[in-house]
Amino acid sequence: MKLSVVIPAHNEAGSIAETLRRAAKTLEAAGIDHELLIVDDASSDGTLAVVESVAAEHAGIRWLQSHNPRGFGYTVRAGLERFHGDAVAVMMADGSDDPEDLLRYHAILDAGYDCAFGSRFLAQSDVHDYPWLKLALNRMANWFVRALFRHGYNDTTNAFKAYRREAIATMQPLFSNHFNLTVEMPLKAIVRGHSFKVIPISWRNRTSGQSKLGIREMGSRYLFIVLYVFLEHHLSHGDYRHTAHPSAHG
Repeated sequence: MKLSVVIPAHNEAGSIAETLRRAAKTLEAAGIDHELLIVDDASSDGTLAVVESVAAEHAGIRWLQSHNPRGFGYTVRAGLERFHGDAVAVMMADGSDDPEDLLRYHAILDAGYDCAFGSRFLAQSDVHDYPWLKLALNRMANWFVRALFRHGYNDTTNAFKAYRREAIATMQPLFSNHFNLTVEMPLKAIVRGHSFKVIPISWRNRTSGQSKLGIREMGSRYLFIVLYVFLEHHLSHGDYRHTAHPSAHG
């Protein structure tokens, strides 16, 4: 199974090189067929020059300019239109996600699950320097989503997840233009019948650059997409539902 890793990047010159090198070396050492696809979101700080330099060191790295308007969701969606693998993970450019978790995601998908979901909030998770205000808002948002969908998953808002190609096809069309895409993708995969497994993951706050997620992102945009998928789930009579793989259970 070839794993694509879509990495959206907007002005990440200070962190993208280490992120790419760590991910490439981890996947190469494990012998996993892969590509790292960096999707640039109109960076103005030399991010692409850094990417090109690292790509010269590792054959599995390629990049493209997003053809969409600016925004995290737009950028990820551009990558989801162009990845080559049998499965795809969405990973942050700021070094907050641990490449070792990519190996565990790959193993879950290779075992037959449609989706691999990480949680930063399980007993075995390893989280460092999460800003307290964002943490409080995160936990409230995830409690709301968990109560609404009753899916048993406590970190729906986390961007770092992996999906088989057919799961990406099933969740189309994607509507979110910003960080609310991180919620739309897993919720659509779940309500449309895809199997998933949740594992504890590691997360560290960025040490370079600035977060692109504003506090206001936790408001109306998230609520809109959550309610949209909730209504689809309860009013569509299963019109969009996928038949889950018989050997995998969430």
